[in-house]
Amino acid sequence: MSDRITIAAEQRKVTGKKVKQLRRQGYVPGVVYGQSEPLNVQMERKQLRRALRTAGMTQLTTLDVDGKEYTVLAREIQQHLTRGDLLHIDFMEVDMAVTIRSEAELVTVGESPAVQSEEGMISQAMFSVEIECLPDALVSQIEVDISRILTPSDSIHIRDLEVPEGVTLLADADATVARFQSIRAALEEEEEGEEEELGELEAGAVEVIGKDSEEDFE
Repeated sequence: MSDRITIAAEQRKVTGKKVKQLRRQGYVPGVVYGQSEPLNVQMERKQLRRALRTAGMTQLTTLDVDGKEYTVLAREIQQHLTRGDLLHIDFMEVDMAVTIRSEAELVTVGESPAVQSEEGMISQAMFSVEIECLPDALVSQIEVDISRILTPSDSIHIRDLEVPEGVTLLADADATVARFQSIRAALEEEEEGEEEELGELEAGAVEVIGKDSEEDFE
């Protein structure tokens, strides 16, 4: 594909604890696996971050390792817990003739007539779904057309979603994706949650912090 993002990489000879020096020099260590022996690679941090911002973990990417190209998907991205720095990335090399599994984001589109006529909102129960397809058919998003929710009793299930040719949804066909929820019902659910939390507190699940003992006043 002509619009596929390309990431420049170099074969990595440094391993183990020595990769810390690579990170100080502005590189991110990684590995390519899947079709042959694992290949250790390193990429310049800034251009890798830009590429991942667009491709994420759901779009095919071309990894150019010293002039040799690999078609890959980012499968595991390790980041520093507090700073967010990229620490390591695993790429899976893809065979274009073999089906793969991935996650697609469920994105709502359109407007629901039920919301326009009733006091309520559309409640989305699922935000992603596992899919299976050939690599060329891979999609990162699937639309959920909420204009199909005509009345408060309507809902959208997995079986109602329109997917591109060649893409299979790996989820229960009866699973609810989105439904209408009245404001009153939403408030009742919130109140029930607060009552349950209060019941737990009354049952003794209370931690007292900072209480002075009598000895402190003697």
